Amino acid sequence: MTKVSDRLNRLAESATLAMARMSRELQAKGIDVIALSLGEPDFDTPEFIKEAAKKAIDDNFSHYTPVPGLPELRSAIVQKFKRDNNLEFTPDQIVTSTGAKQSLANLCLSLLNPGDEVLLPCPYWVSYTELVKLAEGVPVEVPSTIDSDFKVTPEQLEAVITPKTKLLMFSSPCNPSGTVYTQSELEAIAKMLEKYPDIYVVADEIYEHINFTEKHFSIGTIPSMKDRTITVNGVSKGFAMTGWRVGFIGAPLWIAKACNKIQGQVTSATCAIAQKAAERAMLADPRSTTQEMRDTFLKRRDMILAKLNNIEGVKCNVPEGAFYVFPDVSCYFGKSDGTTTINNSDDFCMYLLNSAHVALVAGDSFGNPECVRISYAASDDKLMQAMDRIKKQLAQLN
Repeated sequence: MTKVSDRLNRLAESATLAMARMSRELQAKGIDVIALSLGEPDFDTPEFIKEAAKKAIDDNFSHYTPVPGLPELRSAIVQKFKRDNNLEFTPDQIVTSTGAKQSLANLCLSLLNPGDEVLLPCPYWVSYTELVKLAEGVPVEVPSTIDSDFKVTPEQLEAVITPKTKLLMFSSPCNPSGTVYTQSELEAIAKMLEKYPDIYVVADEIYEHINFTEKHFSIGTIPSMKDRTITVNGVSKGFAMTGWRVGFIGAPLWIAKACNKIQGQVTSATCAIAQKAAERAMLADPRSTTQEMRDTFLKRRDMILAKLNNIEGVKCNVPEGAFYVFPDVSCYFGKSDGTTTINNSDDFCMYLLNSAHVALVAGDSFGNPECVRISYAASDDKLMQAMDRIKKQLAQLN
């Protein structure tokens, strides 16, 4: 009998990918499922980026590249960080990977020893906990609620710091809540962290360009955080390039070298053609490239919030970025339609998938079990249909 490793048994299946799989299974049976579970822009990659990829093929960029990426791509990322974020790096501080998920895996495997603790403000992206566990670290959840706009305070973070604390990992704009930390809020966290110089910060900024506030602020620009922040980003969300699989970090040199070493043994570099496309994306003015998508998502956010706020018991904050809403649906826990009883957010999502044929993701995997994540990266028509189905189905519960 074949037995998989204990390492694998410690990992949970990605909740978002699991729901996508179940949606596809129902769709294969001819059921009209509206899938609002995956974090993928429903836009196509801009033409000028595709043209850069076509040119790369014609120019025979079909060979191995340096593990951390082509020099010209890393130079373009340096320019992007300076232009968009006021972050200063040199090309040897940049490591490009097969998506930002691999960037995060590289960081965990490079920095964590068994038993090292990682602070995860809730809610967090589903893969954070599993990547920490893969590296034999210990995820430490720092709870938040919808009433605090899903933000945690410096005092909450400090209360769970121990001598084993190694990393603070968070996203802003946040997946799944859409929360955006302000400059003053991040400065307060940085001020607290000055007392703990051995703690490093992983700032996931993949949703940087889908931000409905005045401006995006990077914690790595704070002087005390410059040499202890790893900024993670990529092209998937802001440039609608999910399938191209290019993510990257800007990090202290020793951390970049460590990630390069890990990646060199696991995958080596990502696709050379995708790198040339990403280079073109990095050199573009993000305002002209991403503005239409951002404006569309903002319109959809307001539209979906108006619908959700008309469903009795559903409680929403106002997301300031990304393309998700993360409502508290706990008022439905304990209710039944006579056949199915809703005990938790998993039950809630399965009830809507099987009865309303709308796919959402339960909040348990994000650290907030009272919530569900709804992606509004879908057409206006699909979103309105989904909201109407949800309202009608929830009315059956009492």
